[in-house]
Amino acid sequence: MYSVSPELVGRVAALLWESIGESSYFSGVVELEHEGVECRLVTSVMVCHRDISLPEGEVRVISDLIPVWWEFHTVGENGELVNDFDFSDLREWLR
Repeated sequence: MYSVSPELVGRVAALLWESIGESSYFSGVVELEHEGVECRLVTSVMVCHRDISLPEGEVRVISDLIPVWWEFHTVGENGELVNDFDFSDLREWLR
């Protein structure tokens, strides 16, 4: 089993955040390589935002993701690897 590290979850979260932008719905793919393993998140999510007041002004951030569908694939040199990805870990990174 391929263990999905907190670092990998953080990298996936950053790419997903960038892909979502200001949208309230996202359906697509986020791909990256991590330590020689190809990783791919295929997901459709409803996106909840909230505004935060900072001295510089208002900032809109993602407050939650409601998954409609998701799959996380990890592929090594010998083919697909079963992994322990947990969508709730991803949700925590994005909050």
